[in-house]
Amino acid sequence: MGAGTAYEALTVETLPERLRGVSALASRVGNDPGAWQVEEVGDGNLNLVFIVSGPSGKVIVKQALPYVRLVGDSWPLPLYRAYFEYHALTRQAARDPGAVPTVYHFDEAQALIIMEYLSPHVILRRKLIAGEHVAGLAAFLGRFCARTAFRGSELSMPSPEKKADVALFAGNVEIPAITEALVFADPYFDAEMNSHTEGLEPVIARLRADVGLKVKVQQALQRFVSNTETMVHGDLHSGSIMSTDSDSRVIDPEFVQYGPLGFDIGMLCANFLMAYFSQPAHRGEDLATYQEWILSVIADTCSVFEAEFRDLWRSERTGILYPQTLFEDQGQDSTPACDAVLAEIWRDAWAVCGIEMHRRCLSLAHNADFEDIADVRVRAPLEARNLLMGAELIHSAATLADAKAVCALARDFNRKDVL
Repeated sequence: MGAGTAYEALTVETLPERLRGVSALASRVGNDPGAWQVEEVGDGNLNLVFIVSGPSGKVIVKQALPYVRLVGDSWPLPLYRAYFEYHALTRQAARDPGAVPTVYHFDEAQALIIMEYLSPHVILRRKLIAGEHVAGLAAFLGRFCARTAFRGSELSMPSPEKKADVALFAGNVEIPAITEALVFADPYFDAEMNSHTEGLEPVIARLRADVGLKVKVQQALQRFVSNTETMVHGDLHSGSIMSTDSDSRVIDPEFVQYGPLGFDIGMLCANFLMAYFSQPAHRGEDLATYQEWILSVIADTCSVFEAEFRDLWRSERTGILYPQTLFEDQGQDSTPACDAVLAEIWRDAWAVCGIEMHRRCLSLAHNADFEDIADVRVRAPLEARNLLMGAELIHSAATLADAKAVCALARDFNRKDVL
């Protein structure tokens, strides 16, 4: 496909002929398109995803669609999101090498990325539902969140480079607008595309009647839309992570934008908490042990994040923020400044965490942790615990001591009869 070729969605049948001239694909799969095997595997909300196999290997071909796949062409979306995903992947690869799939080829006109095929990796959310463990998961995620947050900010980046990046990613308008609506607004009123499990009505009414809660949610939205501290993945959840039993990678950063330092880790923790609350419907005798493992992942991820952030503060604080000329060069300890920055990160993170816990049960695009529970009589009480803890996190975001305190809250809500 030439650079000027008009966009056309790929199919299993048309892909080999249309991509036969892409050397980055042929060199990794095989030169004869007739020998390629193409399997469509996209089960997400937005895109086409194919595995292309041949005598020499396998790759992933991902192509954006001009609409929300979950809804259909009644909800159009710009193809430029692939452009921003490509640029996000290149930056994440530089800021945390090995954490994301390697990109082999990008075609802007076709909104298409050819990238590394991860095997035997599977979506982390599926491993959590199945009760599987991933060694080193917390260390990987803590480092990824800390490195991408710190190195994408003016704590580290040269200010002109960071400002240019902010300008570039500011063009990704329609995709973050989904977050602004589905995450920060729709759960708190009767939005058109909302859906919820039967039986949650009393809890929903309680949340929507809580004016103080909605004020705090809107304050979090205000920080999200106006705070360009760092490049955020924007949709970092257990469905955006692929893992084996001992290796993990982060995928799908098309919701990328510049935003608060605590956004990604807050959203990530929310999805682990939802995995935690859903477990009674998925586990048997090992329920308590596996739930505690999930909480240990949350606590350890946050601990690694903070340790890595502090290490980067000491070794890579070369931007305009908190410069050494104001501290170390005058023989002064900058630890109090780092403490203050981290306090703001965790305030934002726990607020986002609670909001994401609400969104995934009340607005569009629920997650499989709860949705795979067929019996609504079982599902509703588990989601209710999740919703009420989310509210507690939003209200207490500025005063929570640490992730261990969040885990203690989760244990308390897990024991409550809330419906």
